[in-house]
Amino acid sequence: MSDGGILSAVGTAARIRDGALTCVAAVEAALARVERTEAALRAWVVVDRDRAMAAARDADRVPAHQRGRLHGVPVGIKDIFDVANLPTAAGFGPFADQIATQDSTVVARLRAAGAIILGKTVTTQFAYMDPPPTRNPWSALHTPGGSSSGSGAAVGARVVPVAIGSQTGGSVLRPAAYCGVGGVKPTFGRVSRAGVLPLAWSLDHPGVIARTVADAAVTLQVIAGYDERDPASSRHPVGDLLGPTRSNKAPRFVILDDVVERATDGARRSFERSVGVLADAGATVVRRRFPSGADVAISTHAVVMQAETAAVHRQTIADHPEAYAPRIRAYVETGMLIPAADYILAQRARARLRREAATLLTEGDCLLLPTVSGPAPGTDVTGDPTFQGIFSLLGLPAITVPSALVERLPVGLQIVAAAFDEAGMFGVAAWCENALPSIGAPPLVA
Repeated sequence: MSDGGILSAVGTAARIRDGALTCVAAVEAALARVERTEAALRAWVVVDRDRAMAAARDADRVPAHQRGRLHGVPVGIKDIFDVANLPTAAGFGPFADQIATQDSTVVARLRAAGAIILGKTVTTQFAYMDPPPTRNPWSALHTPGGSSSGSGAAVGARVVPVAIGSQTGGSVLRPAAYCGVGGVKPTFGRVSRAGVLPLAWSLDHPGVIARTVADAAVTLQVIAGYDERDPASSRHPVGDLLGPTRSNKAPRFVILDDVVERATDGARRSFERSVGVLADAGATVVRRRFPSGADVAISTHAVVMQAETAAVHRQTIADHPEAYAPRIRAYVETGMLIPAADYILAQRARARLRREAATLLTEGDCLLLPTVSGPAPGTDVTGDPTFQGIFSLLGLPAITVPSALVERLPVGLQIVAAAFDEAGMFGVAAWCENALPSIGAPPLVA
C-alpha cells in the first residue's frame, strides 16, 4: 500500500499481522520513498533493493505463529555495522571493498525478529564529526547531525520507521532530535557491539532512531541482551520494554540546571515551555545541579573519548593517513599526545560523576534536560555533542522525544534513567510523547 513507508514500526507490523499489508508492499513503499527523497536527502550508502525484496517475499510465506515482533518492517543500518554480503566502509575509502561475511549481532537479531534490512545508511567517517553529505529533512541548509546522519535523516523523512545508529558522544540522540524523531541510547553493555567498528571502546553504544517511543522500545527489545561475541555485553535481564509505554503515570523529573544553562536562548526558552506543558499534565519537577559541575562531566568525556579513539586508530592512521578526513585525523593525532596519567584521572572523575548521577536519580524517576543545545546548525558541522556526551560517559540509558520547533527546526527533550532501567525510561518517555504537542512532519514528507 502507498502509506506502508510512513507507518510506525509498530503500525507496520500490526497491519502485516492482521493481513492488511504484505511485507512486499511495505518494502516497496519504503523503496519508493527512497526514490522520491534520496536526491535531496543523501541518507543511504547502499540500498539493497534485490535482497530486501527477496527477503520480503520470503517473509510473506512465513506462518503467522513464527513471525517476530518486527516482521516485515524495513530498517536502515548505519554503515559501521556489519551486514553480510555488503561492505562496511564507515565513510573510509580503503574499507570500501571490505565485504562483511556475517551479520553483526544487532543485524542478526533484527533479521530473527522478521525485520527487512533495506540497506546501509550514511555515517560520518568512522562515526566522528567530519560533516556528511546527508541533509536534514527539515532544511537542506542544516546538518542532520552525526554521526548517525543517514539513520536520523531516513527516519525523519519517513523513509523507514526505524534505523540503527551508534553513540560514542551524541551520535544517536543528536541526529534524532535534529531530524524531529525519537532516539534511544541504552545502558552501556545492554546491546552487543560484535560486528561493529569501534570508535572508543568504553563509550560506544549501539542505539535506535525511531518514529515513536513504542518503535524504539520494541526495536531495543529485539536487539538487547547478552552476547558471547561481545564480552562487554551485560547479562542483566532485559525485561518487558514495550509494556511500560502504555503507562499513564505522571513522572517526577530532576532537571539539571547546569546543563540547561548551556543551551541557546531559544532552546532554553523552548525547554522551559515544554517543562510547563509537562507540569500542567501532572509531572512534578525538582531542580538540581551536578555536584562536580556539567563542565567537569563534559571535559572528562572529552579526555576519555579522544584517548581511546587515538588508541583504536593508531595502526589504521599509520597505514592510510591520506584517507582520513581532516577532523578525525587531527583528533587522532592530538589524542596520541594525551598522557596516560590524564586518562587515568579522567576515569577516576568518571566514577565520581556516576555516583553523583545515581544520587540525583534517587530524587525522581528520570533526569530531564534539553537533548541539544539548539536547533541544527549548518552543513559544515554536525552540531554540539556535549548535552548527550555526558550520558555516554556515564553509560546511562537516555532517550529523546521531539518537543518543539526552534527557528523552524526540531529540538527534543532528553530523558535519562538509572542504569538498566530502560523499561522505566520508556514509560516516562511515552507519557511525555502523549503530553507534548506534535511538531508535525518535515517538508520532505508529502
